[in-house]
Amino acid sequence: MDSLPQPLVFVDLETTGANTSGDRITEIGIVEISEHGVSEWSTLVNPQTPISPFIQRLTGISDAMVSTAPTFAEIAVALLERLRGRLFIAHNVRFDYGFLRSEFKRAGMDFRADVLCTVKLSRKLYPQHHKHNLDALIERHQLPVSSRHRALADAQAIHAFWGRIHTELPPEAIQNALHELLKPVSLPPELDVSTVEDLPEAHGVYLFYGENDAPLYIGKSSNIRRSALAHFAADPKHHRDTLIAEQIRRIEWIETAGDLGAQLVESRLLKTLHPVHNPHRKGDHELCAWKLEPAENGGMTVRLVYARELDFGAEAGLYGLFASKKKAVDVLRDIAAAYRLCLIQLGLEHSPQGKRAPCSAYPHPHPHCKGVCIGKESPGQHDIRLMGALARLGVQAWPFPGVVGIRETANWGSMTEIHLIDRWVYLGSFRSEQDFPHALSVRPAFELDTYKILTHYLKQARIDIIPVALEVSGSDGRH
Repeated sequence: MDSLPQPLVFVDLETTGANTSGDRITEIGIVEISEHGVSEWSTLVNPQTPISPFIQRLTGISDAMVSTAPTFAEIAVALLERLRGRLFIAHNVRFDYGFLRSEFKRAGMDFRADVLCTVKLSRKLYPQHHKHNLDALIERHQLPVSSRHRALADAQAIHAFWGRIHTELPPEAIQNALHELLKPVSLPPELDVSTVEDLPEAHGVYLFYGENDAPLYIGKSSNIRRSALAHFAADPKHHRDTLIAEQIRRIEWIETAGDLGAQLVESRLLKTLHPVHNPHRKGDHELCAWKLEPAENGGMTVRLVYARELDFGAEAGLYGLFASKKKAVDVLRDIAAAYRLCLIQLGLEHSPQGKRAPCSAYPHPHPHCKGVCIGKESPGQHDIRLMGALARLGVQAWPFPGVVGIRETANWGSMTEIHLIDRWVYLGSFRSEQDFPHALSVRPAFELDTYKILTHYLKQARIDIIPVALEVSGSDGRH
């Protein structure tokens, strides 16, 4: 501890929620360590917004308790003096540090500090343990605590953990962990440091922009901060990250409740912004599938249909989903060879006008067609093999009667989103059912990436599905 270059401050906040843009601080607790010893300070804060019943039950802080408390703006100057020049230590530090930076910014003040997360410190020092939340640390290290989810009591617990590690572990182990956790991040010279400090450790999407706000790169992550900064710590041999570091001027991000929201947002942004350093993705204008239809000889055949012409979310009997006609034809030819299917029956070849003739796969001595083209095999027998061949390529039918919302909640319930989906088409994400639109005049087009994301997600065991009474018009005005 003696080698740390600055005094320490252990901080904990209670808030109305987990979103720095919409929620506010209700209580601040601080334990300060300096050359003068240890001191404590705490205050309730009037958030100037109602506290939800859930948060009131969790913290014990009610609207009545904060009604006469000072606002953050009224304590901002004095609080900044307590924090300035000190190592800011908190459990899940990005939460507390992010809230304070946002509140100071609203008060017209710039707050920055070196930060240390005791969650990460515990993981470094005690890797044999699975849990590192504050309750786990209190139990594991027998930390004294007067109450939970009150700011000063939790700050005291963090301070007690700091003291405990210095009695349980050799100084070298602690110093090595601190050196690793406090190591400054190397950033591109044109990037605003204050923006990087605000990057959240949450699910979502991050966007890199270059000169003239040109989109450079879009990525999704379960930890926006970690993934975004990883681009600047990469091996110089990684050519793409080197170019991004040279060109980047600005970072934006969109927090989501979980991975599904991040995937849906990333897919939409990649198609609209076309960032130069993401792998090029073909548009869906050539998206096609094979549709099973009756043939002239009484059997079945297939016809290539396009998503621009049919609603693939509502159409039955589709197989494949291909990015281009060439890919669809190549796959069908491979299937024909593997299952000894007739190229004429499949429509890949045409017999002479008014004549029965073998397809090119039939000739002896080793035919790849069993001869439905010349009457050697019945159409019904050919259909059995065709249906078996196509089974694994079947486009999954929309399993709900109409529009649904998929509710996704972040860890600890800090954020909830409801993703509106209609026949595999993503209509948008909303924080509550009250935010749903009454109707959508234009239904977005069916997209292959979204279909893959959703069909994979729906295989999970626990999914919160909400039926939604929402009228959605088709892109061509059909209902």
